[in-house]
Amino acid sequence: MTKFVFFTGGVVSSLGKGLSAAALGALLQARGYKVRVRKLDPYLNVDPGTMSPFEHGEVFVTDDGAETDLDLGHYERFTGVSARRSDNVTTGRIYSEVLAKERRGDFLGGTVQVIPHVTDAIKNFAIADLQDEDFVLCEIGGTVGDIESLPFLEAIRQLGNQLGPQRSMFVHLTLVPYLAAAGELKTKPTQHSVKELQRVGIQPDMVVCRCERPIPAEQRKKIALFCNIESAAVVQGIDVDTIYQVPVEYHEQGLDNQVLRHFGLDTSKTPDLSRWTDIVKRIRAPEGEVNVAIVGKYVGLKDAYKSLAEALVHGGIANNSRVKLNWLESEIFEGDVAVGSLEGVDAILVPGGFGERGSRGKIRAARFAREHKVPFFGICFGMQMAVIEAAQNLAEIRGAGSTEFGPCDDPVVGLLTEWQQGEMTQRRRVGGNLGGTMRLGAYPAKLEKNSRLAEIYRREEISERHRHRYEVNIHYREPLEAAGLRFSGLSPDGTLPETVELDGHPWFVGVQFHPELKSRPFEPHPLFTSFIAAAIDQSRLV
Repeated sequence: MTKFVFFTGGVVSSLGKGLSAAALGALLQARGYKVRVRKLDPYLNVDPGTMSPFEHGEVFVTDDGAETDLDLGHYERFTGVSARRSDNVTTGRIYSEVLAKERRGDFLGGTVQVIPHVTDAIKNFAIADLQDEDFVLCEIGGTVGDIESLPFLEAIRQLGNQLGPQRSMFVHLTLVPYLAAAGELKTKPTQHSVKELQRVGIQPDMVVCRCERPIPAEQRKKIALFCNIESAAVVQGIDVDTIYQVPVEYHEQGLDNQVLRHFGLDTSKTPDLSRWTDIVKRIRAPEGEVNVAIVGKYVGLKDAYKSLAEALVHGGIANNSRVKLNWLESEIFEGDVAVGSLEGVDAILVPGGFGERGSRGKIRAARFAREHKVPFFGICFGMQMAVIEAAQNLAEIRGAGSTEFGPCDDPVVGLLTEWQQGEMTQRRRVGGNLGGTMRLGAYPAKLEKNSRLAEIYRREEISERHRHRYEVNIHYREPLEAAGLRFSGLSPDGTLPETVELDGHPWFVGVQFHPELKSRPFEPHPLFTSFIAAAIDQSRLV
């Protein structure tokens, strides 16, 4: 029977519930168990698709086209299990479904209430769409005490009672701050956080204490006493220099053993964590270092590019090289002087984004990479800006632009209004809803034989995840290819440009999809592996 572990958080947000759940999933996998990790988000948005990257960070996209929380990226990278739409739900989606049922008359005229209707919907989500998993790890977003979290906490309380302790467990993450003036760690925030959880009827079976310094045994005993758990169930979650050390650290602290003991499972076998220790060694002691400039629009919040940053680390791991990331705001490149800040970098990456702000800076960065023969990687919006740059300055299409920014003489990039998804035709219109209406999820593409992309992938048919509303206009293919920008990958029907590459350049690639979403530490994405290899070659020329 599937067992459920529920992760809650207290004191402050951003404690690392997602990483903790992902790390536990990795540890259970190392012991031979099949796991699935899920996220229940209390905010009212139906999904994070329309939220600002500064507000919410990255939107992670699944193969089946769901726009989800960035924690699902952690789940995939740590467990290797591809997430699905059924692995992330929000208050907005729950209420939308409940109200749709009410409108249909499904409740037979009864009064619709948070309990039982909303909580039942949450419970149904938590236990649905499973495939013989041994463990389901459910992270509850937000912080205990937030009013938005109450229906979710009530739902998992009920589910815990229904499943019983043989099939359910509650893990609570808290902060144990260090006060320099007092010279000691303080346990009171943890005590209050657990009391707040107990007020809604949940007694944690384990408390994971995030901290900057080791927690002395006496203070662990104090936490156990006030939180009504045994000392072994107080697990230290100390800061580490790389997130890929987290599974090893938690195992040493007894996290997985304590979970197995709770469920009465065997703890005698030691899991093989050698691949995790090998990854950490490569990160801590690489053979070289490269500098990659990321010219983006949301660099003020690194979580806006979380999967991208990790994919670059993975590319470095594959090449046994440290990747130093230089985050540069694209708007600064709209002046002549600032472009000089790209001098000396080993590679330039222009990531995705939306809207006109900073677009001219991204075009300038692409031009710098093209003219100075610096390895260039344009992703989604970054590819579009690179195509516009080539159209303006190589193909001499002076009016080249994107209709995303308004009317232009030559819409080299335009609104995607119709495309094929399997056997269905998807259609969108100008002025339509923004939420969930982009080209989302995994789509196939065909790569041109003998192209750089086919060489990198070592195949001519690929599938990658998309998230975009605008597309490079196929009607400009002929003048662009005549100028040297090769359309090396197309949708199977030949109507949508998926990849471009520049002839005669050491490494100049643009892709309409988001390869960073499929990169994992043990399976680095081939594009990032090749990109970092090109950066290493570039560093040797300097």
